[in-house]
Amino acid sequence: MEKRVQRLRRLMGERQVEALFLSHPVSRRYLTGFTGSAGWVVVTESDQVLISDFRYRSQVREQAPDFRFIEHKGKPFHDVKEVLNAAGVGSVAFEETHLTFAEYRKLKTALHPIELEPMAGMVEKLREVKEKEELEVIRDAAQIADKAFAEIVKELRPGVKERDIALRLEVLMREQGAVSSSFDTIVASGPRSAMPHGVASDRVMEKGDLVTLDFGALYQGYCSDITRTVMLGQPSDRQREIYEIVLEAQKRTVAAIKRGITGKEADRVARDYISQHGYGDAFGHSTGHGLGMEVHERPNLSLRGETPLEPGMVVTVEPGIYLPEVGGVRIEDDVVVTDQGHEVLTKSPKELMIID
Repeated sequence: MEKRVQRLRRLMGERQVEALFLSHPVSRRYLTGFTGSAGWVVVTESDQVLISDFRYRSQVREQAPDFRFIEHKGKPFHDVKEVLNAAGVGSVAFEETHLTFAEYRKLKTALHPIELEPMAGMVEKLREVKEKEELEVIRDAAQIADKAFAEIVKELRPGVKERDIALRLEVLMREQGAVSSSFDTIVASGPRSAMPHGVASDRVMEKGDLVTLDFGALYQGYCSDITRTVMLGQPSDRQREIYEIVLEAQKRTVAAIKRGITGKEADRVARDYISQHGYGDAFGHSTGHGLGMEVHERPNLSLRGETPLEPGMVVTVEPGIYLPEVGGVRIEDDVVVTDQGHEVLTKSPKELMIID
């Protein structure tokens, strides 16, 4: 964790930040290793402090030995001020996208006259490139999802509710060590498969349905995210057509993932292929996103993705086509950028699976 703090201090220097106050649980865990549910972090040029309550006294000392621990007595922001006063700083940056307005008002009152400076993306920037140990955990999380998919296809059939399949997926992943799902599991069948975020409902699956399964495992603090679309019964010509277009677009984009390509350029590979086949208007979301401690993080594979990919970044590749009258298809893999190009972490088969 000490190396992460050193990298953060370098970034603070580049952005002329005297001190940084962190309130986001993911930022706290990434920087300190502390997995408790309550706490605040303050980093200055010469001090690094984790403030929490008596419940976590032993846990903080075990998980965050590189941080000075302050046990607050009900007024944590007053402890923050003492740390900042000892450092002699006149301003402190805070995570503007994670601090609520109510907390901001309390913090501003407690720290006066120290100035509060809104800042976004400090820790998120560090998290873009994963360390070797992080990649190993994400690889394990992807393997958990793959194993769950291999089992769940045995249970997919007409007459089963989407919600029951979503529950079984979570059970299958937890049985392998996952803490939970990475996000609300999507099981969208028939006309609902044309809903990109069709979270599992009480709909009963029917013969002739395309079924999109989008799920992932949260394992040791890191996420996986996989999507496969399967067919119940024989597909129509239109269903087979859009499946093959999405599959080819996804394969081409995965093949393009390498050091230096921007998110925008990767997105264009999938978007151009789908548009060339007449379905551009049916692909309205981005091609992918960063993956790590959160299921959606930087960098993005989108029309606005300016960040060049670097070795150690993990992204999803998930183009789709959604037609309300036909159904929808999305295929998604987790891909890590390497010095040689890329490695696909999710291994589940992608060719059209027909469950008849």
